[in-house]
Amino acid sequence: MRKPYFLLLLLVIAFVSCKNGADTTVAADTGFIDGHPAWIMQGNIYEVNVRQYTPEGTFAAFAKHLDRLKEMGVQTLWFMPINPISKVDRKGTLGSYYAVADYTAINPEYGTLEDWKALVKQAHEKGFKVMIDWVPNHTGADHYWLTRHPDFYVKDSKGNPVSQFDWTDTRKLNFANAELRDSMIQQMKYWVTETGIDGYRCDYAVGPSRDFWRTCIQEMKAVKKNIFMLAEADSAWLHEVGFDATYSWPEFNMMKLIAAGKRNAAAMDSVLKRGDTTLAANAIRLYFTSNHDENSWNKADFETMPGDIHAPFAVLTQTLKRSVPLVYSGQEEPILRAIPFFEKDSIRFDKLERAGLYQKLLTLRKTNPALSANASFAKLTTGMEDKIYAYAREAGKNKVVVLLNFTNAAQTFSVKDGLLTGEATELFSGKKEKMEPGKSFSLPAWGYQVYSY
Repeated sequence: MRKPYFLLLLLVIAFVSCKNGADTTVAADTGFIDGHPAWIMQGNIYEVNVRQYTPEGTFAAFAKHLDRLKEMGVQTLWFMPINPISKVDRKGTLGSYYAVADYTAINPEYGTLEDWKALVKQAHEKGFKVMIDWVPNHTGADHYWLTRHPDFYVKDSKGNPVSQFDWTDTRKLNFANAELRDSMIQQMKYWVTETGIDGYRCDYAVGPSRDFWRTCIQEMKAVKKNIFMLAEADSAWLHEVGFDATYSWPEFNMMKLIAAGKRNAAAMDSVLKRGDTTLAANAIRLYFTSNHDENSWNKADFETMPGDIHAPFAVLTQTLKRSVPLVYSGQEEPILRAIPFFEKDSIRFDKLERAGLYQKLLTLRKTNPALSANASFAKLTTGMEDKIYAYAREAGKNKVVVLLNFTNAAQTFSVKDGLLTGEATELFSGKKEKMEPGKSFSLPAWGYQVYSY
Protein backbone atom coordinates (compact mmCIF):
# COMPACT_ATOMS: atom_id res chain seq x y z
CA MET A 1 0.00 0.00 0.00
CA ARG A 2 2.98 2.34 0.45
CA LYS A 3 4.17 2.14 -3.18
CA PRO A 4 1.48 4.37 -4.78
CA TYR A 5 2.18 7.15 -2.26
CA PHE A 6 5.92 6.79 -2.84
CA LEU A 7 5.48 7.07 -6.61
CA LEU A 8 3.23 10.10 -6.16
CA LEU A 9 5.86 11.74 -3.97
CA LEU A 10 8.50 11.16 -6.67
CA LEU A 11 6.27 12.77 -9.29
CA VAL A 12 5.71 15.82 -7.07
CA ILE A 13 9.46 16.16 -6.48
CA ALA A 14 10.16 15.87 -10.20
CA PHE A 15 7.55 18.53 -10.99
CA VAL A 16 8.93 20.94 -8.40
CA SER A 17 12.49 20.35 -9.63
CA CYS A 18 11.53 21.24 -13.18
CA LYS A 19 9.75 24.37 -12.00
CA ASN A 20 12.88 25.38 -10.11
CA GLY A 21 15.10 25.09 -13.15
CA ALA A 22 16.31 21.47 -12.92
CA ASP A 23 17.28 19.56 -16.05
CA THR A 24 14.30 19.40 -18.42
CA THR A 25 16.08 17.55 -21.22
CA VAL A 26 13.50 14.76 -21.38
CA ALA A 27 10.58 17.17 -21.68
CA ALA A 28 12.35 19.17 -24.38
CA ASP A 29 13.32 15.98 -26.18
CA THR A 30 9.78 14.70 -26.53
CA GLY A 31 7.78 17.93 -26.83
CA PHE A 32 6.91 20.26 -29.67
CA ILE A 33 7.30 24.00 -30.22
CA ASP A 34 5.42 25.71 -33.05
CA GLY A 35 4.68 22.28 -34.50
CA HIS A 36 8.35 21.20 -34.61
CA PRO A 37 10.34 18.80 -32.43
CA ALA A 38 11.43 20.88 -29.44
CA TRP A 39 14.95 19.46 -29.60
CA ILE A 40 15.74 21.19 -32.90
CA MET A 41 14.63 24.72 -31.93
CA GLN A 42 17.93 25.60 -30.23
CA GLY A 43 19.79 22.84 -32.01
CA ASN A 44 22.27 22.66 -34.86
CA ILE A 45 23.32 20.24 -37.60
CA TYR A 46 26.77 18.94 -38.53
CA GLU A 47 27.04 17.30 -41.96
CA VAL A 48 29.17 14.14 -41.95
CA ASN A 49 30.92 13.05 -45.15
CA VAL A 50 31.88 9.53 -44.02
CA ARG A 51 33.97 8.70 -47.09
CA GLN A 52 36.27 11.67 -46.65
CA TYR A 53 36.14 12.13 -42.87
CA THR A 54 38.98 9.71 -42.07
CA PRO A 55 41.62 7.76 -44.02
CA GLU A 56 39.59 4.60 -43.31
CA GLY A 57 36.31 6.19 -44.38
CA THR A 58 34.27 4.00 -42.04
CA PHE A 59 31.62 4.41 -39.36
CA ALA A 60 34.01 3.03 -36.74
CA ALA A 61 36.73 5.52 -37.66
CA PHE A 62 34.29 8.43 -37.57
CA ALA A 63 33.09 7.39 -34.11
CA LYS A 64 36.47 8.41 -32.71
CA HIS A 65 35.52 12.05 -33.44
CA LEU A 66 32.28 12.01 -31.45
CA ASP A 67 33.79 13.37 -28.25
CA ARG A 68 35.55 16.18 -30.13
CA LEU A 69 32.33 17.16 -31.88
CA LYS A 70 30.39 17.00 -28.63
CA GLU A 71 32.90 19.35 -27.04
CA MET A 72 32.53 21.71 -30.00
CA GLY A 73 28.81 21.89 -29.31
CA VAL A 74 27.44 19.78 -32.15
CA GLN A 75 23.95 18.48 -31.45
CA THR A 76 22.68 16.71 -34.60
CA LEU A 77 24.75 14.58 -36.96
CA TRP A 78 23.53 14.42 -40.54
CA PHE A 79 25.18 11.61 -42.46
CA MET A 80 25.38 11.91 -46.22
CA PRO A 81 23.85 8.83 -47.94
CA ILE A 82 24.99 5.62 -46.25
CA ASN A 83 23.59 3.33 -48.95
CA PRO A 84 25.50 1.31 -51.58
CA ILE A 85 26.40 3.23 -54.74
CA SER A 86 25.45 1.99 -58.22
CA LYS A 87 28.19 0.77 -60.53
CA VAL A 88 26.39 1.23 -63.85
CA ASP A 89 27.20 4.67 -65.31
CA ARG A 90 29.19 5.41 -62.15
CA LYS A 91 30.97 8.75 -62.10
CA GLY A 92 34.64 8.68 -61.17
CA THR A 93 36.21 5.85 -59.22
CA LEU A 94 33.86 5.68 -56.24
CA GLY A 95 30.70 7.21 -57.66
CA SER A 96 28.19 9.70 -56.29
CA TYR A 97 26.73 9.17 -52.85
CA TYR A 98 23.40 10.15 -54.45
CA ALA A 99 23.26 7.27 -56.95
CA VAL A 100 21.70 4.78 -54.54
CA ALA A 101 21.76 1.09 -55.45
CA ASP A 102 19.66 -0.18 -52.52
CA TYR A 103 17.70 1.94 -50.06
CA THR A 104 17.78 -0.61 -47.24
CA ALA A 105 21.44 -1.61 -47.38
CA ILE A 106 24.71 -0.13 -46.12
CA ASN A 107 27.57 1.02 -48.35
CA PRO A 108 30.19 -1.70 -47.64
CA GLU A 109 32.94 0.95 -47.83
CA TYR A 110 31.59 2.33 -44.55
CA GLY A 111 31.08 -0.95 -42.70
CA THR A 112 28.08 -3.15 -41.93
CA LEU A 113 24.55 -2.61 -40.68
CA GLU A 114 25.75 -3.65 -37.24
CA ASP A 115 28.51 -1.02 -37.45
CA TRP A 116 25.88 1.59 -38.28
CA LYS A 117 23.62 0.54 -35.41
CA ALA A 118 26.59 0.67 -33.05
CA LEU A 119 27.44 4.21 -34.21
CA VAL A 120 23.85 5.41 -33.77
CA LYS A 121 23.74 3.88 -30.29
CA GLN A 122 27.06 5.48 -29.36
CA ALA A 123 25.93 8.86 -30.70
CA HIS A 124 22.64 8.68 -28.79
CA GLU A 125 24.42 7.75 -25.57
CA LYS A 126 26.56 10.90 -25.95
CA GLY A 127 23.46 13.04 -26.47
CA PHE A 128 23.54 13.49 -30.25
CA LYS A 129 20.58 13.28 -32.60
CA VAL A 130 21.18 11.35 -35.83
CA MET A 131 19.81 12.11 -39.30
CA ILE A 132 20.50 10.40 -42.60
CA ASP A 133 20.38 11.67 -46.16
CA TRP A 134 17.54 10.25 -48.27
CA VAL A 135 17.50 10.40 -52.08
CA PRO A 136 13.84 9.98 -53.12
CA ASN A 137 13.80 11.62 -56.55
CA HIS A 138 15.92 9.00 -58.32
CA THR A 139 17.88 5.80 -57.83
CA GLY A 140 21.25 4.72 -59.13
CA ALA A 141 21.42 3.22 -62.63
CA ASP A 142 21.48 -0.40 -61.41
CA HIS A 143 19.00 -0.32 -58.54
CA TYR A 144 17.09 -3.61 -58.40
CA TRP A 145 13.81 -1.78 -58.94
CA LEU A 146 14.84 -1.21 -62.57
CA THR A 147 14.39 -4.92 -63.29
CA ARG A 148 11.80 -5.91 -60.69
CA HIS A 149 9.61 -2.79 -60.91
CA PRO A 150 10.34 -1.00 -64.19
CA ASP A 151 7.03 0.86 -63.83
CA PHE A 152 8.54 2.71 -60.85
CA TYR A 153 10.49 4.89 -63.31
CA VAL A 154 9.80 7.77 -65.67
CA LYS A 155 10.34 6.60 -69.28
CA ASP A 156 11.26 8.39 -72.49
CA SER A 157 9.39 7.94 -75.81
CA LYS A 158 11.29 4.69 -76.41
CA GLY A 159 10.42 3.25 -73.02
CA ASN A 160 13.84 3.77 -71.45
CA PRO A 161 14.22 5.12 -67.89
CA VAL A 162 15.33 8.73 -68.00
CA SER A 163 18.09 10.62 -66.23
CA GLN A 164 17.36 14.12 -64.99
CA PHE A 165 19.63 17.10 -65.60
CA ASP A 166 23.23 15.89 -65.89
CA TRP A 167 22.70 13.14 -63.31
CA THR A 168 23.51 10.44 -65.86
CA ASP A 169 24.38 7.92 -63.15
CA THR A 170 20.76 7.98 -61.89
CA ARG A 171 17.25 7.14 -63.12
CA LYS A 172 14.21 9.28 -62.23
CA LEU A 173 11.39 7.74 -60.20
CA ASN A 174 7.72 8.06 -61.14
CA PHE A 175 5.70 9.29 -58.17
CA ALA A 176 2.45 8.89 -60.05
CA ASN A 177 2.87 5.17 -59.29
CA ALA A 178 1.09 4.32 -56.02
CA GLU A 179 3.16 1.20 -55.40
CA LEU A 180 6.37 3.22 -55.74
CA ARG A 181 5.09 5.75 -53.22
CA ASP A 182 4.19 3.02 -50.73
CA SER A 183 7.51 1.24 -51.24
CA MET A 184 9.48 4.44 -50.68
CA ILE A 185 7.64 5.19 -47.44
CA GLN A 186 8.16 1.66 -46.12
CA GLN A 187 11.87 1.83 -46.83
CA MET A 188 12.14 5.18 -45.07
CA LYS A 189 10.39 3.70 -42.03
CA TYR A 190 12.97 0.89 -41.96
CA TRP A 191 15.82 3.15 -40.83
CA VAL A 192 13.72 4.63 -38.04
CA THR A 193 12.37 1.36 -36.68
CA GLU A 194 15.52 -0.72 -37.19
CA THR A 195 18.27 1.77 -36.37
CA GLY A 196 16.58 4.51 -34.36
CA ILE A 197 17.48 7.59 -36.42
CA ASP A 198 15.88 10.91 -35.50
CA GLY A 199 15.34 12.57 -38.86
CA TYR A 200 15.87 12.84 -42.59
CA ARG A 201 17.55 15.33 -44.87
CA CYS A 202 15.66 14.79 -48.14
CA ASP A 203 17.68 15.40 -51.29
CA TYR A 204 16.08 17.39 -54.13
CA ALA A 205 12.81 17.40 -52.20
CA VAL A 206 10.85 19.17 -54.95
CA GLY A 207 11.23 16.11 -57.21
CA PRO A 208 8.59 13.87 -55.57
CA SER A 209 4.96 15.02 -55.58
CA ARG A 210 3.22 17.04 -52.90
CA ASP A 211 0.78 14.21 -52.23
CA PHE A 212 3.68 11.83 -51.66
CA TRP A 213 5.32 14.07 -49.09
CA ARG A 214 2.09 14.83 -47.28
CA THR A 215 1.35 11.12 -46.84
CA CYS A 216 4.98 10.19 -46.20
CA ILE A 217 5.55 12.72 -43.43
CA GLN A 218 2.26 11.85 -41.74
CA GLU A 219 3.24 8.18 -41.72
CA MET A 220 6.79 8.91 -40.55
CA LYS A 221 5.44 10.93 -37.62
CA ALA A 222 3.14 8.04 -36.76
CA VAL A 223 6.25 5.87 -36.41
CA LYS A 224 8.32 8.49 -34.55
CA LYS A 225 6.31 11.46 -33.36
CA ASN A 226 9.17 13.93 -33.02
CA ILE A 227 11.08 13.02 -36.18
CA PHE A 228 12.73 16.03 -37.86
CA MET A 229 12.24 16.47 -41.62
CA LEU A 230 14.58 18.73 -43.60
CA ALA A 231 14.04 19.46 -47.29
CA GLU A 232 16.90 20.33 -49.61
CA ALA A 233 14.93 23.04 -51.41
CA ASP A 234 13.40 26.41 -50.58
CA SER A 235 9.85 26.12 -52.02
CA ALA A 236 7.12 27.33 -49.66
CA TRP A 237 4.87 24.33 -50.34
CA LEU A 238 7.35 21.99 -48.65
CA HIS A 239 6.36 23.51 -45.30
CA GLU A 240 2.70 23.08 -46.18
CA VAL A 241 3.09 19.30 -46.66
CA GLY A 242 4.85 18.84 -43.33
CA PHE A 243 8.57 19.55 -43.62
CA ASP A 244 10.02 21.22 -40.55
CA ALA A 245 12.81 23.06 -42.36
CA THR A 246 13.99 24.05 -45.83
CA TYR A 247 17.27 25.38 -47.22
CA SER A 248 17.99 29.13 -47.15
CA TRP A 249 19.37 29.25 -50.70
CA PRO A 250 18.32 32.88 -51.39
CA GLU A 251 19.91 34.06 -48.15
CA PHE A 252 23.11 32.10 -48.82
CA ASN A 253 23.39 33.52 -52.33
CA MET A 254 23.00 37.02 -50.93
CA MET A 255 25.72 36.33 -48.36
CA LYS A 256 28.09 35.43 -51.19
CA LEU A 257 27.30 38.69 -52.99
CA ILE A 258 27.89 40.73 -49.84
CA ALA A 259 31.16 38.88 -49.16
CA ALA A 260 32.29 39.71 -52.72
CA GLY A 261 31.44 43.40 -52.28
CA LYS A 262 28.71 43.24 -54.93
CA ARG A 263 25.89 44.05 -52.50
CA ASN A 264 25.85 45.90 -49.19
CA ALA A 265 24.71 44.76 -45.76
CA ALA A 266 21.17 46.10 -46.15
CA ALA A 267 20.56 43.68 -49.02
CA MET A 268 20.07 40.87 -46.48
CA ASP A 269 16.78 42.47 -45.52
CA SER A 270 15.30 41.95 -48.98
CA VAL A 271 15.74 38.17 -48.95
CA LEU A 272 14.63 37.87 -45.32
CA LYS A 273 11.50 39.90 -46.11
CA ARG A 274 10.73 37.62 -49.06
CA GLY A 275 10.89 34.65 -46.70
CA ASP A 276 8.57 36.39 -44.24
CA THR A 277 5.97 37.00 -46.95
CA THR A 278 6.09 33.64 -48.75
CA LEU A 279 6.81 31.05 -46.04
CA ALA A 280 4.60 29.71 -43.28
CA ALA A 281 4.93 31.68 -40.03
CA ASN A 282 6.52 28.71 -38.25
CA ALA A 283 8.87 27.72 -41.10
CA ILE A 284 12.44 26.88 -40.06
CA ARG A 285 15.36 27.58 -42.40
CA LEU A 286 18.71 25.79 -42.59
CA TYR A 287 21.50 28.40 -42.70
CA PHE A 288 25.04 27.62 -43.84
CA THR A 289 28.25 29.03 -45.27
CA SER A 290 29.07 25.71 -46.98
CA ASN A 291 27.77 22.19 -47.54
CA HIS A 292 28.85 19.23 -49.68
CA ASP A 293 27.47 20.67 -52.94
CA GLU A 294 28.70 24.21 -52.36
CA ASN A 295 32.13 23.00 -51.29
CA SER A 296 32.69 20.55 -54.13
CA TRP A 297 31.22 22.54 -57.01
CA ASN A 298 31.32 26.22 -55.96
CA LYS A 299 34.37 26.41 -53.66
CA ALA A 300 32.44 27.47 -50.55
CA ASP A 301 33.44 28.79 -48.14
CA PHE A 302 37.18 28.92 -48.76
CA GLU A 303 36.78 31.13 -51.85
CA THR A 304 33.26 32.54 -51.50
CA MET A 305 33.94 33.78 -47.93
CA PRO A 306 37.72 33.48 -47.58
CA GLY A 307 39.87 34.12 -44.54
CA ASP A 308 38.47 36.59 -42.01
CA ILE A 309 35.41 37.17 -44.18
CA HIS A 310 34.00 33.80 -43.09
CA ALA A 311 33.50 34.62 -39.40
CA PRO A 312 30.74 37.29 -39.53
CA PHE A 313 28.73 35.12 -41.90
CA ALA A 314 29.17 32.13 -39.59
CA VAL A 315 27.81 34.32 -36.78
CA LEU A 316 24.89 35.32 -39.01
CA THR A 317 23.94 31.69 -39.76
CA GLN A 318 24.00 30.85 -36.06
CA THR A 319 21.90 33.77 -34.85
CA LEU A 320 19.33 34.73 -37.50
CA LYS A 321 15.57 34.28 -37.03
CA ARG A 322 13.96 30.98 -38.07
CA SER A 323 17.42 29.47 -38.20
CA VAL A 324 18.91 26.07 -37.64
CA PRO A 325 22.64 26.39 -38.46
CA LEU A 326 24.72 23.88 -40.42
CA VAL A 327 28.45 23.15 -40.23
CA TYR A 328 29.98 20.95 -42.94
CA SER A 329 32.72 18.38 -42.36
CA GLY A 330 36.09 20.13 -42.07
CA GLN A 331 34.86 23.71 -41.72
CA GLU A 332 36.21 23.73 -38.18
CA GLU A 333 39.73 22.95 -39.48
CA PRO A 334 39.19 24.74 -41.94
CA ILE A 335 39.60 22.71 -45.12
CA LEU A 336 40.64 25.18 -47.82
CA ARG A 337 39.92 23.10 -50.90
CA ALA A 338 37.06 21.47 -52.75
CA ILE A 339 36.51 17.94 -51.45
CA PRO A 340 36.03 15.63 -54.49
CA PHE A 341 32.65 14.05 -54.99
CA PHE A 342 33.67 10.84 -56.74
CA GLU A 343 37.17 10.14 -55.42
CA LYS A 344 38.83 9.55 -52.05
CA ASP A 345 40.40 12.66 -50.48
CA SER A 346 40.61 12.41 -46.70
CA ILE A 347 40.06 15.43 -44.48
CA ARG A 348 42.78 16.08 -41.90
CA PHE A 349 41.91 17.54 -38.52
CA ASP A 350 45.21 19.01 -37.30
CA LYS A 351 44.65 22.68 -36.46
CA LEU A 352 40.93 23.09 -35.69
CA GLU A 353 41.39 26.85 -36.05
CA ARG A 354 37.66 27.57 -36.19
CA ALA A 355 36.58 25.07 -33.53
CA GLY A 356 36.65 27.75 -30.83
CA LEU A 357 34.45 30.10 -32.88
CA TYR A 358 31.89 27.38 -33.48
CA GLN A 359 32.05 26.15 -29.89
CA LYS A 360 31.11 29.58 -28.53
CA LEU A 361 28.30 30.05 -31.06
CA LEU A 362 26.83 26.57 -30.72
CA THR A 363 26.97 26.71 -26.93
CA LEU A 364 25.30 30.14 -26.81
CA ARG A 365 22.56 28.89 -29.12
CA LYS A 366 21.97 25.87 -26.89
CA THR A 367 21.88 27.83 -23.64
CA ASN A 368 20.14 31.09 -24.57
CA PRO A 369 16.45 30.78 -25.61
CA ALA A 370 16.75 34.10 -27.49
CA LEU A 371 18.41 32.11 -30.28
CA SER A 372 15.61 29.58 -30.58
CA ALA A 373 14.25 29.34 -34.13
CA ASN A 374 10.98 30.93 -32.98
CA ALA A 375 12.46 33.76 -30.86
CA SER A 376 11.66 37.30 -31.94
CA PHE A 377 13.89 39.27 -34.32
CA ALA A 378 14.29 43.04 -34.58
CA LYS A 379 16.69 45.08 -36.70
CA LEU A 380 18.69 47.73 -34.83
CA THR A 381 19.26 51.28 -36.08
CA THR A 382 22.89 52.33 -36.59
CA GLY A 383 22.63 54.92 -39.36
CA MET A 384 25.11 52.71 -41.25
CA GLU A 385 22.71 50.01 -42.44
CA ASP A 386 24.63 49.67 -45.69
CA LYS A 387 27.73 48.58 -43.74
CA ILE A 388 26.60 47.25 -40.37
CA TYR A 389 24.04 44.47 -40.00
CA ALA A 390 22.69 44.74 -36.45
CA TYR A 391 19.78 42.98 -34.81
CA ALA A 392 18.38 41.66 -31.54
CA ARG A 393 16.77 38.31 -30.72
CA GLU A 394 14.50 38.01 -27.68
CA ALA A 395 12.62 35.30 -25.80
CA GLY A 396 11.15 36.20 -22.43
CA LYS A 397 13.90 37.76 -20.30
CA ASN A 398 16.64 36.48 -22.60
CA LYS A 399 18.19 38.65 -25.28
CA VAL A 400 21.03 38.43 -27.80
CA VAL A 401 22.36 41.47 -29.69
CA VAL A 402 24.38 40.83 -32.86
CA LEU A 403 26.61 43.42 -34.59
CA LEU A 404 28.25 42.50 -37.91
CA ASN A 405 30.57 44.60 -40.07
CA PHE A 406 30.02 43.48 -43.66
CA THR A 407 32.80 45.67 -45.11
CA ASN A 408 36.56 45.48 -45.58
CA ALA A 409 37.18 48.60 -43.43
CA ALA A 410 36.89 49.36 -39.71
CA GLN A 411 33.62 51.01 -38.70
CA THR A 412 32.54 53.04 -35.66
CA PHE A 413 28.82 53.51 -35.04
CA SER A 414 26.18 53.84 -32.34
CA VAL A 415 23.00 51.85 -31.76
CA LYS A 416 20.12 54.13 -30.97
CA ASP A 417 17.40 51.61 -30.14
CA GLY A 418 15.78 51.26 -26.72
CA LEU A 419 16.47 47.52 -26.87
CA LEU A 420 19.97 48.27 -25.57
CA THR A 421 19.45 48.24 -21.81
CA GLY A 422 21.03 46.58 -18.77
CA GLU A 423 24.29 44.66 -18.59
CA ALA A 424 25.33 42.16 -21.28
CA THR A 425 28.29 39.84 -21.82
CA GLU A 426 30.16 39.90 -25.12
CA LEU A 427 30.48 36.31 -26.32
CA PHE A 428 34.02 36.30 -27.67
CA SER A 429 35.81 38.57 -25.21
CA GLY A 430 33.80 37.58 -22.13
CA LYS A 431 33.66 41.27 -21.19
CA LYS A 432 30.57 42.62 -19.39
CA GLU A 433 29.30 45.94 -20.69
CA LYS A 434 26.56 48.38 -19.80
CA MET A 435 24.12 48.66 -22.70
CA GLU A 436 22.12 51.82 -23.32
CA PRO A 437 20.59 53.64 -26.31
CA GLY A 438 23.24 55.61 -28.19
CA LYS A 439 26.09 53.35 -27.08
CA SER A 440 29.06 53.51 -29.45
CA PHE A 441 30.74 50.44 -30.93
CA SER A 442 33.82 49.89 -33.09
CA LEU A 443 34.33 46.86 -35.31
CA PRO A 444 37.38 46.00 -37.43
CA ALA A 445 37.01 44.99 -41.07
CA TRP A 446 34.65 41.99 -41.19
CA GLY A 447 34.37 42.26 -37.41
CA TYR A 448 31.58 40.98 -35.19
CA GLN A 449 30.29 41.20 -31.64
CA VAL A 450 27.57 39.18 -29.94
CA TYR A 451 26.11 40.31 -26.61
CA SER A 452 23.97 38.02 -24.49
CA TYR A 453 21.64 38.65 -21.53
